[in-house]
Amino acid sequence: MAEPLLSTDRLIKRFGGLVATDSVSIDVKAGEIHALIGPNGAGKTTLLSQLTGNLRPDAGTIRFAGREVTHVPMHARARLGLARSFQITSVLREFTALDNVALAVQAHSGHSFRFLSDARREPGLREPARRLLAEVGLEGRADTLASALSHGEQRQLELAMALAGDPKLLLLDEPMAGMGPEESHRMVGVLQGFKARRAMLLIEHDMDAVFQLADRITVLVYGRAIASGAPADIRANPDVRQAYLGDEAA
Repeated sequence: MAEPLLSTDRLIKRFGGLVATDSVSIDVKAGEIHALIGPNGAGKTTLLSQLTGNLRPDAGTIRFAGREVTHVPMHARARLGLARSFQITSVLREFTALDNVALAVQAHSGHSFRFLSDARREPGLREPARRLLAEVGLEGRADTLASALSHGEQRQLELAMALAGDPKLLLLDEPMAGMGPEESHRMVGVLQGFKARRAMLLIEHDMDAVFQLADRITVLVYGRAIASGAPADIRANPDVRQAYLGDEAA
């Protein structure tokens, strides 16, 4: 079998007496969507922060794209093809959608940020940005200020910016957070469009979205992975139902 694109082996992170990730071993295969679910405080975002290099684990190892990256800095992991979106939208509200993505393309192409106007004039930045906007369903909003976009559209814009580096793996931290049903449905469609072309590790509390999208699901409770498997197996798992899903699994 091919080596997973991403894997962790017994990853531990402590904050004083709190064990935020407790010997977590997971993997993500190329082209799959692996969802990470669990109650608030389960350690999901802490795990993502260790995967990106924002936090250093106290024990355990991380492998990505065929090499160990446990102590590799964030920027080097990004160059290997790891990209993350956050729970809180982080777009430049005073710039258009196209400008935001062009700046992200500029950053990944190694251009200087000293002249922001370059991203507004340079075809080599703006044409790739337009393609990325189309990929996330925002081609008709290119010239709209980010501040005028709906919350769901801002999350789509942030996703386009994360794609600017052509990542192998997207780490998505609650991409549906704060969305209504229509926006959530649109985002599910966008993510399904990436399937097989980009692997994703997805943290999400919207269980309808999780069960629509995920090839596999891992459940974290108090920092421990209590179950991992296909969505049908997770839905039927009595420990998962008791700890997290409850009546939602019925």
